Amino acid sequence: MTEPDSFHFLPDLASRALGGSVMWANDELFAERENLINVEPPTFTPHHFGYKGQVMDGWESRRRREPGQDEAIIRLGAPGVVHRIVVDTSHFTGNYPPEISVEACAADGYPDAATIYGAEWTTLVARAPVRGNAENEFDVVDRHRFTHVKLTMYPDGGVARLRVQGVVVPDPALLPAVFDLAALENGGRVGGASNMFYSSPTNLIMPGNSQLMGDGWETSRRRDGGNDWVDIDLACPGTVHIAELDTSYFVGNAPGWARLSTPAGRDLLPRTALLADTRHRFVLTESTSVDRVRLDIYPDGGMARLRLVGSPTGRPGGPRHAVGGHASHLLCPRSGWLSGR
Repeated sequence: MTEPDSFHFLPDLASRALGGSVMWANDELFAERENLINVEPPTFTPHHFGYKGQVMDGWESRRRREPGQDEAIIRLGAPGVVHRIVVDTSHFTGNYPPEISVEACAADGYPDAATIYGAEWTTLVARAPVRGNAENEFDVVDRHRFTHVKLTMYPDGGVARLRVQGVVVPDPALLPAVFDLAALENGGRVGGASNMFYSSPTNLIMPGNSQLMGDGWETSRRRDGGNDWVDIDLACPGTVHIAELDTSYFVGNAPGWARLSTPAGRDLLPRTALLADTRHRFVLTESTSVDRVRLDIYPDGGMARLRLVGSPTGRPGGPRHAVGGHASHLLCPRSGWLSGR
C-alpha cells in the first residue's frame, strides 16, 4: 500500500481535467502554451515537421536574441496548497531551458492576464537548473493557498508539462448546502488505497463523467482471496445522503460487489452487488457524521467515479487567513496551511 501522504495521491491542481487554463505566455512560436497542462503524458513523433519546425508536445518559445526570459501564467483548475512542482521536459533535448523558476499568487474572482501579471507573486521554486528529457521535481514548503502559478524559463526553450501537485482548498462560500463531499474540487482527497496498478484512485473523485476506462481507478487482478479498497477523506465532516458508484466503461472488469463504511467499521452501504458499465445510485439511511469513507470493492476491478452527496455537519472553514490581500474563511481541513501572511 502507498502511504497516505504520498505524492501519488496528490492531484495536479493545474490540470486541464480540473479546469486549469494557461492564460498567457509572452512567446509560443514553436509550440502552444496550452500543452503545458494536458492530462496525457507528452508524446514525440520523429521527423514530424510543420511550417515552424519539429512539432513538439509542450510549450516552446523561439530562440532569444536579446536579454530577458520567457513566462507563462496558469490559472489553477482548483485553488489549493502546493506540495510539489514537476517541470517535465520530456522529448526536449537540445531545446530545453537551462533554468526555471515557479511563482504563485492568490486572487479572488476571475482576473484577466494583465491584472494577474501585476499581482504580488510568491516564489515556490527559486531559479534552479533543470535537465532535458526529464521530470524535474521540486518540493514546495510554502503552505499558503494559491490560485495561479507562473513558470519562467531562463532564457528560453521548451517545457512539455507543468504539474502542480497539492491539496485542494475551496472557498466554502461557493459550496451549496448539499454537495459532493468526496469531490476533489470541493476539497475531498484520497487518503490511501490498496492497489493502483493500472490507474490512480484519485480519478474516482475527479470532476465530470469518465470518458473511457482509463479515466477511472483500476486495480490488478487479485489471486489471494482478499479485496481492494480506497479511503476518501471528505472535504469536511458531513452526513452522506446519496452515494453514486459508477462503473461506466468497466465491462469485463467491474467489481462484483462494493461496500461503503465509516472509519469505525459501520456500514453506510452494506456489501451490494454491482453491474458492469452502470451508474448506480443509492439512498443512504445512516445518519452518522463522518469525515472519511472507505470504499471496498470485491474482489478487485475498476470503477469510474464515486460521488458522496451530503450535508456538512457544523460550519465548514477554519481560522481567518489572508487571501488575495484580505481575510477570508476558507475550508482547509488537512492541508496544514499556515495562517497570517
